[in-house]
Amino acid sequence: MFKPLFQHLRQATGIVLGLGLAFAAHAQPTDVTYLLPAPPNLPAFAPWIIAQQKGYYAAQNLNMNFIAAKGGVDVAKQIGAGNAMLGGAIGDTPIVVRANGIPVRSVAVLGAGGVTMIATNAADNIHSITDLKGKTMTVMSYSDTTYYALLASLRKAGLTKNDVNIQAAGPAGVWQLFSANKAQAMAGVPDWVVQAEAAGAAIKLIPQDQVFESMAQSIIASDDAIKNHPDIVRGAVQATLQGMRDIIQDPHAAAVIFAQAVPAYAGKEASLENIFKLYVEHVYANQPVLGRIDPKRLEAVRQFYVSEGIVTQEPKLEDLYTNQFIDPPATAQ
Repeated sequence: MFKPLFQHLRQATGIVLGLGLAFAAHAQPTDVTYLLPAPPNLPAFAPWIIAQQKGYYAAQNLNMNFIAAKGGVDVAKQIGAGNAMLGGAIGDTPIVVRANGIPVRSVAVLGAGGVTMIATNAADNIHSITDLKGKTMTVMSYSDTTYYALLASLRKAGLTKNDVNIQAAGPAGVWQLFSANKAQAMAGVPDWVVQAEAAGAAIKLIPQDQVFESMAQSIIASDDAIKNHPDIVRGAVQATLQGMRDIIQDPHAAAVIFAQAVPAYAGKEASLENIFKLYVEHVYANQPVLGRIDPKRLEAVRQFYVSEGIVTQEPKLEDLYTNQFIDPPATAQ
């Protein structure tokens, strides 16, 4: 009498557990608003676009909604105001905004190199940062971190923003005005260098050792998200890094996937591949652990921003980043 009853109870428990697992497997994904500093369909955001296209976010049970802000600093301000938990900027961004009390920090940085390049018109014989004095140049916006990297580059060369006519032209105008010879130089990401060349501009890059050694693109999160929604932050970080890894491993295949995700680039896979190769060579390269923030590199950037007065208050280094979503818990900083 007791044995069959026990068997029935065990079977019933198994059914309940099975239903619970099935429900978990089909649980509604978490909706996540993710802010990007410019329109989401730009090649600069290929790690995110590829991760979305290949289902890496879905595998983390995340439904990502990418929305454009007006530069990395604006992304940080919106996240600090609670309008989103996560966003994209440059690793320098928390230095700029944390000093103003905006509670965000980097949770991953996509590469060991800097993402800011300074391109010049080859006909203007601009060989150095100091040669930019008196010239007109474009940036995406005055609230994008590439602009602050430009200011730091000028400071490094003994110039100020008043020595150069800097125009904020938007994510398309930044390279279009430059390629139309309405500006002698531009500061921006590798995408715009390739797009300006494709538009017919003859380009010469300022040597990278003269450009301020700012950081690569980063994923930033609010302190609240890090504390109260770590699974969402970790899922977004790991999925995005998988998209980055795909680009590093095969830029050609990544270009094909990107063009599938963004039909406006159909037929432009060769140009995309060139852009991705620039990222792999100059930005993504030489990062021992993908996504991991190097505290020494961040400290050097922080000290420069403070010493040159680009930020007026000195944020604490430990408030600017965390590697807890990259490193195993025992070694996270």
